[in-house]
Amino acid sequence: MNDILSDYLPIILFLGLSGVLALVLMVLPLLIAPSMPDPEKLSAYECGFNAFDDARMKFDVRFYLVAILFIIFDLEVTFLFPWAITLGDIGVFGFWSMMSFLGILTVGFIYEWKKGALEWE
Repeated sequence: MNDILSDYLPIILFLGLSGVLALVLMVLPLLIAPSMPDPEKLSAYECGFNAFDDARMKFDVRFYLVAILFIIFDLEVTFLFPWAITLGDIGVFGFWSMMSFLGILTVGFIYEWKKGALEWE
């Protein structure tokens, strides 16, 4: 039982230290930072002047398409790192599985490009 506990001791110490550090970083500004709000500091602002429109305005759908594309290709990179590390162990099947995954992403990217989702006018 002591072997198991000694194996997990660094993790427990790390979690404890990070919890204490998080608590200190949340409480310390409450004690040290000056808290003297004035009307100018509490006023709403947008680029140096008062807000002139509703904050719940509609965005162009191209914004969401670019955001989705970014997420897709960002996730692709997160799959490529472990694949590259274990490529020697997973062999030819793993190689062609990743090539089919990249092919599907490439087809999606070409489709979005042809639809004009990446052009801003």
